[in-house]
Amino acid sequence: MCEYWTVSVPFLTVEELAAQIPDGASLAVPADYSGCAMAAVRALIGRGVGNLELITVPQAGFQADMLIGAGCVAVVETSGVTLGEYGQAPRFREAVSTGRVTIRDSTCPAIHAGLQASEKGVPFIPLRGILGSDLQAHRDDWRVIDNPFGEHDEVLLLPAIQPDVALFHAAVADRDGNVWIGVRRELMTMAHAARRTLVTVEEIAEEDLLADDRTAAGTIPALYVTAIAEAREGAWPVGLRSCYPADGEHLRLYAELARTAEGFARYLDEHVLRPRVG
Repeated sequence: MCEYWTVSVPFLTVEELAAQIPDGASLAVPADYSGCAMAAVRALIGRGVGNLELITVPQAGFQADMLIGAGCVAVVETSGVTLGEYGQAPRFREAVSTGRVTIRDSTCPAIHAGLQASEKGVPFIPLRGILGSDLQAHRDDWRVIDNPFGEHDEVLLLPAIQPDVALFHAAVADRDGNVWIGVRRELMTMAHAARRTLVTVEEIAEEDLLADDRTAAGTIPALYVTAIAEAREGAWPVGLRSCYPADGEHLRLYAELARTAEGFARYLDEHVLRPRVG
């Protein structure tokens, strides 16, 4: 007789979900194109979370700039923080220039590889592409060794990246706690690598997402999901693939106001600390 493990994934409010992220946690978040849990980010800022170690997968935009500007972040491991077509990330830039946050410079392949090491349960992973770059000099936790299977063949070793929490937004979850992410496979890697995975979703479906081959391949099993919160338009204003586009007018407003500390404080007061209506 076959026995199956069942997993009970709690369904929380957005505020309850954000409360699962303690001060000082290492927090992995995706790029703007992958599904940003912006409703949860606003809840984190409203709660006044602090001293986060932010790990961007592999880079980040508005959510990272907001968390940094609000004083929630102490360390950032990233290949870059930018607002894309809306310009530089002003609160990130100011925090770096004043030394308010510590930067761990990385690259997209290095961050993905470090997460894959944790996903596989190994303490480090080899990577070649960074060898000889200036980046090596700024990462004393990276090691260069001779390839034990070759002669005079150097390889770079990267430590595994295991976030305390992975946080992202997706289109749908089912009642069993399985989460559909479609083509965004980096979210699967984040869920495998992190100690806990917190997800906001647009809706809760009644059908089993793992039972249909059309959705199963793009679904994170509930085994890797810690908690879920339903949040309609939970990625706003960044947008969510196949659901709704980014709110360009609002993103331009943020980019304009965030250029100054006073403008950013005004943005927080009007759009983060006050409840969103509609």
